[in-house]
Amino acid sequence: MEVIKVINEMAGTVVEVRVSQEANIQEGDTLFVLESMKMQIEVQTPVSGLVRKINVEEGDFIDEGSVLAEIEEVSG
Repeated sequence: MEVIKVINEMAGTVVEVRVSQEANIQEGDTLFVLESMKMQIEVQTPVSGLVRKINVEEGDFIDEGSVLAEIEEVSG
């Protein structure tokens, strides 16, 4: 099984973490809500699988290119 890294596309602040480690998620689920340039951005999972690692907490400032989470993809 492949581990997929969820990468942040722009610098901002983590407003909400909507998943927990070891959670089962479906492609398209919202993992995080970020705030950047006064806009709220939902970060969604590109794959279905199991959340193996969460690298951020609410209130964290994150740079562009940061790894937000790691997901073990389940084959379909």
